[in-house]
Amino acid sequence: MEMTGSLNMIGYGLAAIGPGIGIGLIFAAYINGVARQPEAQSRLQTIAILGFALAEALAIIGIALAFVLNP
Repeated sequence: MEMTGSLNMIGYGLAAIGPGIGIGLIFAAYINGVARQPEAQSRLQTIAILGFALAEALAIIGIALAFVLNP
């Protein structure tokens, strides 16, 4: 059985698990923090969105590399 396609996409699929878990942890901590101190919501929201953007950037860089390094 011959396998065709690119193993880069399988690698990216496995690498996308990290940012997915990271984003989940970021927003879990945000919800927990707002539930404990509602008055800190605006400050926590800024930090959560920044963390989300950084974690999502890792996934976007990963997909870009998967396509660039495709032989």
